[in-house]
Amino acid sequence: MKGKTILCLMLLPLAALARETREPLTLSAIHAAAREAKVVMELPRWETTTAAIQASEQAAMAEGKRRLDAIAALKPGDITLENSLAALDSAWDPVVLTLARMGIIEATSPDPALREAAHESSRRLEAWLTDASFRQDVYRVIRAYADSSPGLQGEDAMLLKTVMRDYRRNGMELPPEKRTQLQKLKNRLNRLNQEFQKAVREADVELVFTREELEGLPEDFLRNPKLLGEDGRYRLNANVTWQVIEVLRNARREETRRRLVLARMNRARKENVPRFTEMLRTRARIARLLGYDNWADYRTEPRMAKKGDTARRFLVDLKQGLEPKFRDELEKLRLLKVADTGDADARLNYWDVGYYKNQLKKQRFDIDTEKLKVYFELERTLDGMFGVFEQIFGLRIQPVKDDYYRWVEDLRLYVVSDATSGAPLGFVYMDMFPRKGKYNHFAQFGIVPGRKLADGRYRRPVVALVCNFPPPAGDKPSLLSYDQVETLFHEFGHALHSVLTQARYQEFSGTSVPRDFVEAPSQMLENWVRDKQVLDRFAVDYRDGTSKIPAKVLNRLEEARLATIAIHYRGQIGYGLADLALHMTTDDQVFRNFVAVSNEVMSETYLPVPKDTAFVASFGHLAGGYDAGYYGYAWADAIAADLASVFRKAPDRFLDRTAGMKLRREIYAVGGSREVEDSIRAFLGRPRSLRPFFQQLGLQPEKGLGTRAGAVGQVKKAVVASP
Repeated sequence: MKGKTILCLMLLPLAALARETREPLTLSAIHAAAREAKVVMELPRWETTTAAIQASEQAAMAEGKRRLDAIAALKPGDITLENSLAALDSAWDPVVLTLARMGIIEATSPDPALREAAHESSRRLEAWLTDASFRQDVYRVIRAYADSSPGLQGEDAMLLKTVMRDYRRNGMELPPEKRTQLQKLKNRLNRLNQEFQKAVREADVELVFTREELEGLPEDFLRNPKLLGEDGRYRLNANVTWQVIEVLRNARREETRRRLVLARMNRARKENVPRFTEMLRTRARIARLLGYDNWADYRTEPRMAKKGDTARRFLVDLKQGLEPKFRDELEKLRLLKVADTGDADARLNYWDVGYYKNQLKKQRFDIDTEKLKVYFELERTLDGMFGVFEQIFGLRIQPVKDDYYRWVEDLRLYVVSDATSGAPLGFVYMDMFPRKGKYNHFAQFGIVPGRKLADGRYRRPVVALVCNFPPPAGDKPSLLSYDQVETLFHEFGHALHSVLTQARYQEFSGTSVPRDFVEAPSQMLENWVRDKQVLDRFAVDYRDGTSKIPAKVLNRLEEARLATIAIHYRGQIGYGLADLALHMTTDDQVFRNFVAVSNEVMSETYLPVPKDTAFVASFGHLAGGYDAGYYGYAWADAIAADLASVFRKAPDRFLDRTAGMKLRREIYAVGGSREVEDSIRAFLGRPRSLRPFFQQLGLQPEKGLGTRAGAVGQVKKAVVASP
């Protein structure tokens, strides 16, 4: 809309007008506001050549070593909080910041040489961090400070507790020979994780289809010049998520859906099957060396679940509670396939679920997801989301208009500020569209964590949202599906969690919270997209600029969501149980046959996995920090539903400023600087409950259980509510 006349602006709806008047800020204005607020707002200096990457890597490691050497040189009588524990938090800074930039370059750079150089640099930086964490001379100083009983309070006490726990988990109490063995194993695991993720990211799985084979796909998709070749055939990539989703939801021909699912589930199979076997063996050896029964127990110890079996029982009990509803939902979809094919014995296959869920929405609920896209033009949706978050969290979100480094031409940069004081809070990059070699899903990447500097100023965070929304095609703007709008709110929630931090130490900055909680504040924000009051702020038909989504359509969308919610969660539970099945054992036979084991778990929990596929070989979460942790999505969903219940009861519901500011203060600002259960209780004003989660699932807890915090027992005793 930029550059339109005043007359055109007057004819636009309020949401579009707001976009035109959202004032861009210059970097000089941002820096002036930062000086006034006594904070540091600096953008990273990005490496643009392979030589620059190598130079940054060497400089970072040298500076990190200098800082650790200073701690190690302390004499017993000279040790203080600031020069030992606090200094350790900042000692990692040079390498952590460089590693974060390498992660962005590897995930987003259009230049294959830069991506490869960043990958190699990341490998060496990870090895440096691992080796440095084993320095006995540094540990002796921190141990001496801890043994002095310093009587710390608040965040300082939390830091000491966390650092000493992590040193123990790093084997610092082991004999030297075992510690050396552990160090080698951890370095090997880091390399395997990186290679696993690289293979998934770089998988290029092209499939060619005719127009007839893509029957049912929307015209906007079929007219996309990036997909349609000169020979009249379409070239799709099974590694590009938005293309896969479009086909699985809309392609009428089962064979088309089957081909795409098989290709996607076998991405990186050749490279990653032997690699993942070695990863499982290495993880098990690390766990045993440290005295844990298995890798899951090691990984869950610092999380809310504490033990692998607690996580597993949560999933198993939820699986059983959902069983009747799950079977009922599957049968409804199968009957749609029966009607569609004329085969009374038709079987619902893995590749059928998305298509018949979409058909159910159309036939039973009169919802055409393709037609809903006209309400979610990307620019209007983005601006509307900003406006909602500005209102409830007391923020101002503005584009940065100066020439800043862009790794792609359409990269965006926003500054988030406090609306009352004007103090800048952080920068958010947004890389919106897919391209070859780019990370192929949706994620927030941390770049600069927040922390208080030695001079008393606060360094504000910088993050990036790496997205893969459908790009504009021809004369059509980028139009998002309803699910993609939920994803946008979710991912920007992670950005808010990062930039609103007030934690003193970077150890606790923003999303540095237990992994089975980290998704909860973002999953909670998906509820905003289901509220008409919120959607009316921006969901307007881009073609006429006035039409909004009718309330009855939103009601049917919610009914449709609940109609297949058990299918959704059983899929999530299947991934979680497969993950735990591989990590709650030290049996090498399981490791050698992990494809068959994971396929069997998923088939028993969800739907039969297609023969001769290996979905685990491209299950990037298992090399990206969610190993023995995928259960955390469902676990966090239970917490998210409870957090959202505060807004449902608030006077202005999901636009309530009082509830929003409390969430900002008690959840986002504190990060991991106190026990997460204390943060949840501070926001809720009571112990957490599973009752809102049961309601979200269509389950009904037994009377009297809804206010108890214990998850496993409540789920097990839940019964299916009437449809």
